[in-house]
Amino acid sequence: MIKTTFTWLWMLSGVLLIISVLLHSPKGDGMGGLAASGGSMFTSARSAENTLNRISWTLLALFLGLAVVLSAGWLG
Repeated sequence: MIKTTFTWLWMLSGVLLIISVLLHSPKGDGMGGLAASGGSMFTSARSAENTLNRISWTLLALFLGLAVVLSAGWLG
């Protein structure tokens, strides 16, 4: 029962981690910077980016911690 709960939490944290990483704003222009001239029209708020970074790091720690617990067989 508890192993199933931890497995679901591990999968949920993985999905949320993927979503939080995809929500980050790109740091560079990438391939679009080759053809575009001038700066980007869209800028993100610094506090929103910091909050998203904290969420991503927390989800990563949760995901890796649960992966260790589940793979080690500590739950029985």
